[in-house]
Amino acid sequence: MRESDGCRGGRLLRSLPLLFLGLFFATDALAARAKDVGRFFGVRENTLTGPGLVVGLRRTGDSSRNLATLRSLVSRLQGQGLSLGIDDVTSRNAAMVMVRATLPPDYRPGDRVDVTVASTADASSLEGGILVWTPMFDQGNQLVAVAEGPLIVGGFAADAAGNAIRKNSPTAGIVPGGALIERENHRAVDYASLEAIDFVLDKPDFATSDALATAVNEAFGSEIAAPLTASTVRIQIPEELRGRFPTFASRVEAVEVELDAPARVVISERTGTVVMGGNVQISPVAVAHGGLTVQVRRVNQLSQPAPLSLGTTASVSNSQIEAEEKEGQLVLVEGAQIGDLVAALNTMGVKPRDLVVILQAIREAGALQAEIVAL
Repeated sequence: MRESDGCRGGRLLRSLPLLFLGLFFATDALAARAKDVGRFFGVRENTLTGPGLVVGLRRTGDSSRNLATLRSLVSRLQGQGLSLGIDDVTSRNAAMVMVRATLPPDYRPGDRVDVTVASTADASSLEGGILVWTPMFDQGNQLVAVAEGPLIVGGFAADAAGNAIRKNSPTAGIVPGGALIERENHRAVDYASLEAIDFVLDKPDFATSDALATAVNEAFGSEIAAPLTASTVRIQIPEELRGRFPTFASRVEAVEVELDAPARVVISERTGTVVMGGNVQISPVAVAHGGLTVQVRRVNQLSQPAPLSLGTTASVSNSQIEAEEKEGQLVLVEGAQIGDLVAALNTMGVKPRDLVVILQAIREAGALQAEIVAL
């Protein structure tokens, strides 16, 4: 009895644990909102960083070998009127950290944002620590915000008598609302005076750029958008919406555009994960797959001396080497789409890590019409 397509497909996916995103056996274009595939020029997040100091640790901070931590702590204490030297600080209750925050596009003084804190030295845990007053700077080295507050750490670590336990990363944490913005965003776009603005695609593509311009023109009922490059669409703001940029932007971002992504196969050799789009085409190709497995094992044995001899007991290490060569298989892939390749490779018992090498070989043979991206 011939196996049904549904049963065969379920068996294939269970026996070949690969991850497929957008796996369709037709190449219909995928529609997405404009806001999901790009952004308006100038509407971007901003990153702040700054070196800081975490105190209040329970002897899990930096050791005395890290002079930068000691100098920072002593300098702060001296700034409060205390007369201390580096030799006076011997505890491990402080740690040097790097503080990072991401600002929204339209931030204002007085706003608060979360900060991420990570150890930069040999602290074993930041659990229970408090970030002391830390200035934070933008890419132009301008002071924009200050951060402080108690840390929330999502992990822990403990050790005693040579035994250790660790969960997640105890040397990094967050301070919710820990950064207070003190400076205006001088690079913010003056939307009220704009007559036109560029929309920038996250992934440049001429077909998608042209499709977006067409969709915007249809949505507004006039020719206000034109593609400039593979990643940029210039949009004229209608007169009735000038000075009302949020209304204009929301209408543009809601426009649906058909994506025309290139055929691509993404391979992670570290994890054996292969991600393929449904528009990946396979030309007729013959694939032979075999494998040679070599196993080396060491067996330790005790050699006892003969009775009444002067010999001593000795440990002897014997090595055993076993080699197994699997029978190779030759499979003809007639071509079409990715489902045919999955079915053919499944008959060969191919594992995900082997598939990485096979796909690269098929690509070199000119039978895989797709770009291979290695992670």
